[in-house]
Amino acid sequence: MQPFARTLIAIVVALTSLGAITERVREPGVTDTEIRIGNVMPYSGSLEAFGAIGKAEAAYFEMINERGGINGRKVRFISHDDKSDPSTALELTRGLIEKEDVLLMFGSFGTPGNFAVRTYLNERQIPQLFVASGDDHLSDPSLFPWTMSWQPSIREEGRIYANYIQAFYPGKRIVALWQNDHFGRELFRGLQDGLGDIARMIRLDIAHDAADDNLGKHVSVLKRSGAEIFVFAGAPANLTKVIRSAADLNWHPVFILNHMSSSIATALKPAGPENALGVITATFLKDASDPAWKDEQTAKDWPTFVEKYNRAGGKDDNAAVFGYAAAETLAQVLKQCGNDLSRDNVMKQAAALENYQSSILLPGIKINTGRWDFRPIKHLRLVQFDGRSWQPIGDVLETAFSRSQK
Repeated sequence: MQPFARTLIAIVVALTSLGAITERVREPGVTDTEIRIGNVMPYSGSLEAFGAIGKAEAAYFEMINERGGINGRKVRFISHDDKSDPSTALELTRGLIEKEDVLLMFGSFGTPGNFAVRTYLNERQIPQLFVASGDDHLSDPSLFPWTMSWQPSIREEGRIYANYIQAFYPGKRIVALWQNDHFGRELFRGLQDGLGDIARMIRLDIAHDAADDNLGKHVSVLKRSGAEIFVFAGAPANLTKVIRSAADLNWHPVFILNHMSSSIATALKPAGPENALGVITATFLKDASDPAWKDEQTAKDWPTFVEKYNRAGGKDDNAAVFGYAAAETLAQVLKQCGNDLSRDNVMKQAAALENYQSSILLPGIKINTGRWDFRPIKHLRLVQFDGRSWQPIGDVLETAFSRSQK
């Protein structure tokens, strides 16, 4: 064979190999100019308030695209309404993968919907990243290596409340009003787990539906139990009604509420700041309406962001803050991927976040992941409402600490 011919063949082989490498790292959902991301959210139905998470994520990626995208590629965020229906979530997720050709699923809301799609995505080795659910079973890489949570564990949030009650109010009687779904049950079980042998101090608990019209009656029944501590787990609008009902009954227990309903602007102020005075929660995000952050650059940038990208939701919406922070975390993962946007590398980089500090996380709370650590945010901070702002109670807490005390 002539030297020229051999050289030509070598060049062709090299180019073919290079093409194969390029194809290998550019799986469905990736082109030279675009990364397609899939998502499902409850934009309608009883949980539509949490659709603000998806709206803020869409707005965040719009902002990122205007700034040049991520490593030169624009993000196309494709989000559909599943109405909080798990079967609809599965149908829409299949469509996003098989028809709309997304690289990964990101930030889909709700435990039932994420359970419904988990097996489908793991069997096809498609990343199911930063799901908007605090269920422990959505952060188990030994069983589902393509599914990763984002927020702290709901059950461990309940344990933190139990530890707080034991430390500051030993022997006091407890009642609970929890939303009758997976989220509410998990938080209540965490409370029971954390109390351990003294769970008998829970004198009464009532499960309520998200659209329950009898919240005032439930509060009246709980008051008659004589309890000094009231734990609430539910939606923001229902929290407002419950706080008002307790005030109308002149009942002022130690009031503990779940962090996803703790917005000053959308839950506490509508209930009357004087009625919400002293309520306690455990959180990891800055409250967009908390004047404590008014001098920080983040607080100054946030109103500008929601004003420019008005589909992001209200400037005081904690669900929107949640969505912004989650999208910021995904953007960091995609930056770390560089030009290798294979699904394998996406999961590798998601499991390689080290002391990442989102701009909206509370000081001292950082994101860390590892090969066997699929719970990015593991810390919460207890805070108490003083009628105007959230005041910290003690130090940042690792949510896993309560396990050792069981």
